[in-house]
Amino acid sequence: MAAGVALSVTLTLPPTAADVRFMSGMIVHHQQAVLIAGWARSHGASSTVQLLCERIDVSQRDEIALLERWLREHHETVPDTGAAPMQPMPGMTGPMLMPGMLTASQLAALDSARGPTFDRLFLTFMIQHHQGALTMVQQLLATPGAAQDIFVFQFATGVSADQSAEIDRMRRMLAALPGSDPR
Repeated sequence: MAAGVALSVTLTLPPTAADVRFMSGMIVHHQQAVLIAGWARSHGASSTVQLLCERIDVSQRDEIALLERWLREHHETVPDTGAAPMQPMPGMTGPMLMPGMLTASQLAALDSARGPTFDRLFLTFMIQHHQGALTMVQQLLATPGAAQDIFVFQFATGVSADQSAEIDRMRRMLAALPGSDPR
């Protein structure tokens, strides 16, 4: 090697099954968030909840596009985002939902709520939903060999940071609602 010439080698590891499950699962998980955030305006949500929902909609749609591109680049199947939001986590069998996903009865309750009742249920359910995303990140990072792909690792840790911050924001919003217990 000539003097003054640096050699750089980047090792690219193929994604693990856990990486693919996580990335695919986050598409389905985000799609449910987009669905329920889209109800804010038609369900009489307050202006603060509507603003939160707009932010959730934009960020989750952007992340879905990134996740879909990553899966395609790795020649993996991209989940159908037009499918029902009650899908089990990719790679799972049976009716078990991904962590934090709203059940059919929770979706029905939220869809029938209006005004302040919608605000309270939306915030409660979206906190549950975001906590599920944190669980998905923890499960990925606890899997030996997973998240070695720099994009997967950065995405997962970004989800953890962003969802944690939104959970804190939503808890404050929920506590500020009329009739909330100030404890």
